Amino acid sequence: MISENDCGRMLNLNGALMATTMARIDPADRGFTLGDGLFETMLACAHQIRHLAAHLNRLRTGARVLRIPLVMTETELCTLLNRTLFANHLSQAVLRLTVSRGPADRGLLPQRASPTILITISPLSLRPSRPVEAVFATTTRRNQHSPLSRIKSLNALDNILARQEAADRGVEEAVLLNTAGRLAETTIANLFLVTEDGKVRTPPVADGALPGIMRANVMNQLGAIETHLLPDDLLQATEAFVTNALGVRPLVAVDGHTIGGATRVQERLSL
Repeated sequence: MISENDCGRMLNLNGALMATTMARIDPADRGFTLGDGLFETMLACAHQIRHLAAHLNRLRTGARVLRIPLVMTETELCTLLNRTLFANHLSQAVLRLTVSRGPADRGLLPQRASPTILITISPLSLRPSRPVEAVFATTTRRNQHSPLSRIKSLNALDNILARQEAADRGVEEAVLLNTAGRLAETTIANLFLVTEDGKVRTPPVADGALPGIMRANVMNQLGAIETHLLPDDLLQATEAFVTNALGVRPLVAVDGHTIGGATRVQERLSL
């Protein structure tokens, strides 16, 4: 179902610009039938897509993991993304680049297929980001042993289950633990905390944290340390925050426990 907000918007499907209402995905597309694909969410500000090279590099890494033959060059993908941005006359926007393996016959084993490449766009909300309240997810765990934990795959069912649990418990977000009970990330963001000694820490990729683009930038700016973290480490932190492609938000409470209250590190980031 197409919302009224999407009716006047243009998307890019396999290199062709078209109205959202005219787009059609093949019912046999493995992205639809099996979640066999990848995506990247990107922020555009002042007509420029931020960290575009890093996003496309991560997309290509994921395509190698899934063995999806992504033959388009970075230059060609950049051209498609910028054409979509300019066609919608948006200077501030959120773009999503989705790559599926494409249409194929039934069966799990991938066959020769031509990837489907879809670019959609939404206006960027200018409302200030609200602080995040969360719970520790109990319905599911992040599988740090799976290669899927390190790529942006189309399969987000564990995250959806955790987000539904959070909503049932009256908050916006859920913190995912891995199979060893250590902190991994939230359903849509990477996780950072500050300890009493002033060190900024974040769960390592080996514990199930997605190698986020904003995560890498924040680590470089703050000298953050990757280390194994337990739920108690988060509850005892002096401050905590989450990051994704759309920015940085303070994490102020988990399971009803207030997290620290300091904002010094986040103020440094805002500068």
